[in-house]
Amino acid sequence: MGSPSSHPPDLPSSFTVREGLLHGLSEWRLRDPALRRSFHGARSLGTAVDDVLDPGPWWQTRAEEAEQILRDYLPVMPAHAFFCGPTAALHWGVPLPRRLDPALHVGVWRPRTAPVRPGIRGHQFSTGFVRTVVSRGVRVTDPASTWAGLGGLLTDDELVAAADFVLHIPRHPGGFAPVTDTALATRAELAAFAERKGRPGAPALRRALALARTGSASPPETQIRLILHDARMPEPTLDWDVYDDLGRFLGCSELAYPESRLAIEYESDGHLTRAQLQRDIDKYQAYAEAGWRVVRLTSEHVYRAPREVVRRVRAGLAS
Repeated sequence: MGSPSSHPPDLPSSFTVREGLLHGLSEWRLRDPALRRSFHGARSLGTAVDDVLDPGPWWQTRAEEAEQILRDYLPVMPAHAFFCGPTAALHWGVPLPRRLDPALHVGVWRPRTAPVRPGIRGHQFSTGFVRTVVSRGVRVTDPASTWAGLGGLLTDDELVAAADFVLHIPRHPGGFAPVTDTALATRAELAAFAERKGRPGAPALRRALALARTGSASPPETQIRLILHDARMPEPTLDWDVYDDLGRFLGCSELAYPESRLAIEYESDGHLTRAQLQRDIDKYQAYAEAGWRVVRLTSEHVYRAPREVVRRVRAGLAS
């Protein structure tokens, strides 16, 4: 039947059936299994993606695959429409729980009619309720209004993790290289959209924003901080650079109590590689020689045994 690479060179990777016919593709070619048919009347190059919005660990969203489905819809998407809600969040990389509806969320401005078709959830918005931008060639709600739009969908802890992601200010540990990236949005922008009249989940958004921080680089780090907060423990410092008494940089820890020289390290599956294991051994040895103690945690502790998180941190602070 031919391969995806044999399509006309001026045909985009996602196109309508009409566009395909105008570019010389036969109806037989348009039925080629090498073309995805995610939406009626549209075709895209490549094989179909199964369960695209249902990744493994929920904080590791398969953004590229989610983006693929989004782009599959572009050829038949109304020109005035934009992506919103969970779909916009995935586009920005915001961590989302697995339970959310995998449908694409598409918005329009009132009084236009929201799109209705299988796999699409249409929404109408009043002017000012959300703000749209063009990102990577796609019109979506901006990060601040996207986060605010999750207020009626996520739990308090999930909203904090999402806010932490949007507010995160990137940096290089030790300050050895300049950082040009900035946060996706400011706290003031999040607050402005959260306070918009008629916003679903506004109280939850306000609670989440009060707990959001700019230094948390991943949802597990956020969850550890929230576990300690719920246990009424002192709030740890985020993204802390550790030095020895001679001023030599030893490493950066996700959370720390510098005055107690206690570091908290979340270890994902990425720490199981041989190279990372070697780095961890050297880092923790250097910490120990500098008088630092380390609490090491995994997803099992953070998401299934939060009391153990509290016990270990308390023990570390008391020793």
